[in-house]
Amino acid sequence: MKAQPVKSFFFLLITVSFIFEFAYLFQSCKPKEKAESFSQETSENNQQSDLVRVNHDPNYLGDQNCKSCHAQEFSDWKNSHHDRAMAIANDSTVRANFNNTEFENRGIRSKFYRQDEKFMVNTEGPDGSYQDYQIIYTFGYEPLQQYIIAFPNGKFQCLRTAWDTEKGKWFDLYPDLDVDVREWIHWTKGGLNWNTMCSDCHSTNVKKNYNNKTDSFDTEYSIINVSCEACHGPSKKHVDYMQSGADASNYKADEQLYLTNSLSSKEQVNECARCHVRRTQFVDGYKHKGAFMDYYAPQIISDEFYYPDGQILDEDYVFASFTQSKMYHNGVKCSNCHNPHSLELKAKGNILCTQCHTSNQYDTKNHHFHEGDNASTQCINCHMTGQTYMGNDFRRDHSFRIPRPDQSIKYKTPNACTQCHIDKSDEWAASTIEKWYGKTRPAHFSDALTLGSTRLPESKQGLEKLLKNEEEPAIARATALHYLSQLPNLQNLDLFSYALSNKEPIVRYTAIRSIMDLPTNLKKPLISPLLSDSIKSIRISAASALAELTQNDFENADREAFTKAKQEYLIYLNVNADFPGGQMNLGQYYQKTNKLKDAEKAYSKALELDYFFNAARMNLAYLYNMEGRNEDALNLFKQVIEQEPAYAPVYYSTGLLLAEMQRLDEASEYLEKAANLDSNDARVYYNWGLTLQKQNKITEAEEVFLKGLKVNPEFLDIDYALTIMYMQQNQYKKAKKYAEKLISIQPENAHFQQIIKMINDNLYTDS
Repeated sequence: MKAQPVKSFFFLLITVSFIFEFAYLFQSCKPKEKAESFSQETSENNQQSDLVRVNHDPNYLGDQNCKSCHAQEFSDWKNSHHDRAMAIANDSTVRANFNNTEFENRGIRSKFYRQDEKFMVNTEGPDGSYQDYQIIYTFGYEPLQQYIIAFPNGKFQCLRTAWDTEKGKWFDLYPDLDVDVREWIHWTKGGLNWNTMCSDCHSTNVKKNYNNKTDSFDTEYSIINVSCEACHGPSKKHVDYMQSGADASNYKADEQLYLTNSLSSKEQVNECARCHVRRTQFVDGYKHKGAFMDYYAPQIISDEFYYPDGQILDEDYVFASFTQSKMYHNGVKCSNCHNPHSLELKAKGNILCTQCHTSNQYDTKNHHFHEGDNASTQCINCHMTGQTYMGNDFRRDHSFRIPRPDQSIKYKTPNACTQCHIDKSDEWAASTIEKWYGKTRPAHFSDALTLGSTRLPESKQGLEKLLKNEEEPAIARATALHYLSQLPNLQNLDLFSYALSNKEPIVRYTAIRSIMDLPTNLKKPLISPLLSDSIKSIRISAASALAELTQNDFENADREAFTKAKQEYLIYLNVNADFPGGQMNLGQYYQKTNKLKDAEKAYSKALELDYFFNAARMNLAYLYNMEGRNEDALNLFKQVIEQEPAYAPVYYSTGLLLAEMQRLDEASEYLEKAANLDSNDARVYYNWGLTLQKQNKITEAEEVFLKGLKVNPEFLDIDYALTIMYMQQNQYKKAKKYAEKLISIQPENAHFQQIIKMINDNLYTDS
């Protein structure tokens, strides 16, 4: 019997998810002080030609119409961070020094100066040459202020150099990075493009209006900053009612406005979340109706963006942190701590916390074990540690967690103890916590997530328990499912069936994303019911997962749902086409629907948007392989290796491609490199062993297969490969061990039954 051959490169590869989770940050600034009024802003728009188009939607009346009845709220809002989210650049709004000042970082020089009434900068442009640009808008107010420049095709770009309003100096947002002009985060590219990254949250009633064919924007807003109507929705209906003389006793606020004070914790947090969350966007423009996930899907707390225990790492904008917390799950909402109009805290120090946590129990040395009234006895410094983003903007983690230095020892997660006691070790901190509180730590979902982040098989039990525990935070359960889907030899479809019917939208959404790459016959019956889900982002995800199908592939009951969901999916693809990840999504859609030339164009455009976006380069290589252009595919993989020499998957993919090209010596080298870089992936050992076996290097192949089984004893492909290899070598006793394992797990498998019979027949003959 022949050994199982090396399968096609394309099918062995685990592909990138068809809904790409954008890893690009929404730029965040903190504004304050005197703002231009709605009427002033409109007047200036008529005087300047390079400004964003104002959409005079008659339903949006402007903040001045709120002032007469809501004087205190208006006063609180005036000069707040929301009020100063964005402004036209003039003498009253620009805070930086433009008096012929210069700033240089990593060889890039910028000169800031005045030209008549204009604010100007001379700096590196999109082609690497130095050019003069006019500042059109200010963006934010404190602790930093950015500056926006109008570019062709309706693009507005935020300078990489910002003004530190606290220290009174220029600084670089990426001080330690040499940024190539072809790179997404170069200030002239998408990573600092206001239309793509900033507009949706920093102005009111925004429509991005991106044109994929011309790579241009016709972005519009009703009001330049985050006005009253950005949160409460268009006010015309409300104002008309209040001015109509109608009986005020019949007035119902929630029928006229949004984000009212009667909302529950979950409702209010979801309203605020549209901007205070790291997320994927599904539609162009927010209509204040429906569910949060009709518009956006939040980034789960996986270790690509968070520490393994769920603490903040990359910029996350609070939502995913706060929804992890016990406070959120006990009814606490944003406005319990923050004035929703001024955005300031309602109280200072521990008084804010002792609104709920009794001071005689928690604000004492018996609880915090520190002396005095100082930083060491402030609740937030133990339970709300933070990170500095955008160079100088310190933000606190809203997951309100108990310090766990024991996890820091195992998983390199931060803890409050050693962030303060920088001269001490995590071991010291863990020992001290044990002295104070005993050896047992309170059960927490982070115990499962930290182990799950290792992607080791032993994490499976804890992750499944977390997923099924409805009392735990939904975002933590969704993250558990994400890790489960990355464990090798995924077989438990019942688990995903459970998740797909879960009451929490984020769990259903993550479940679809987790099984997108399963064979169609397996995923179709699981995902089809969600084509008619009540949540738009879930319907879109379902359509994406089944995009290779047509209407004729569905029964009448599902056909209409598929058609409608696919239309929503196509809108989503176009809304996000200004992202490199959005172009990659388009490419994957075209590839699944066999429009290969369109797919190639989309992947190529993704690389135009960001030359270093190697996910698109990898997908383009897979496409070339499908078309038989293996040398072109190989060249792309080598470009990825040149840019990311420690990225294990590209060595794996290259090895598979070389095996398909029958260049087995080279294939073995690349697969070995992949195994050395990622020793926890049994698939790598499996394919490496096959290439060695095909070269008749039996001893080496056996050694590699056995290493793979140590990595994942449940990866049956290796047991099968060993069985066949031993049979070819007439080592039937060795073969029987692995064949019996196969048949014990799949006793009804006719092929395995045949193998066992052949082995026993040969052993009987030999005896």
